[in-house]
Amino acid sequence: MYDTQSSTDPGRSYLARVTALLQEVLDTQWDAIARAAEAVAGALQSGREIHAFGSGHSHMLAEELFYRAGGLVDVRPILFEALMLHANAPLSTRLERLPGLASEILEDHGVSRGDVLLVFSNSGRNQVATELATEARDRGITVIAITSLSHSRATSARGGSLRLFEIADIVIDNRGELGDAAVEVPGFDRRVAPTSTAVGAAIVNAIVAQSVGLVVAAGVEPRVFASSNIDAGDAINDTLLERRP
Repeated sequence: MYDTQSSTDPGRSYLARVTALLQEVLDTQWDAIARAAEAVAGALQSGREIHAFGSGHSHMLAEELFYRAGGLVDVRPILFEALMLHANAPLSTRLERLPGLASEILEDHGVSRGDVLLVFSNSGRNQVATELATEARDRGITVIAITSLSHSRATSARGGSLRLFEIADIVIDNRGELGDAAVEVPGFDRRVAPTSTAVGAAIVNAIVAQSVGLVVAAGVEPRVFASSNIDAGDAINDTLLERRP
């Protein structure tokens, strides 16, 4: 276990912890990341779509994939506003535990056999994530989970269902610990500074980079956004959006 108190500065401890976790991900999760990239690349080459979902703070990882400089064009995030935090944070927490909501969200969003769905949930125990993953798999969608195995294995699934890592086709462990917060501050009674977002964003972009490499190696030109803040960016992106099915 990494010693978060190796520095007297909690901020330094956090940066060191995230750095250590990224190395752990590289050392232990590369095979799963590579498999995820193969699934994404295969879907892109077949004209399928990439979907991404997370509730609460995990929705930020779905947005990280969407309309992003250097990111894939063919991404459709499932952004259900009531499951985010900006409107009503306590309600978001209650809704992510609500049985049956995932089915309605997926039906409204629309998916097709052969698509890929990335589901982000640090705990992997709430119904909206587990039911969405289950129903997507039943519809012939490849499900990729990014979760904390340490956290998930230490808790039970809500509603008596399986946890996310027990459902997904491909599981990537963000290596975070139970409760997500990673740094102890002397004189304070609980940990601060969660790691799941920082490490999760790195995993997401590793999948994108690897999948683009695979598509290029197959002789296909990948559809990737440019930054709209470079001079040619708007023109490039307008062309890509015009060609989008």
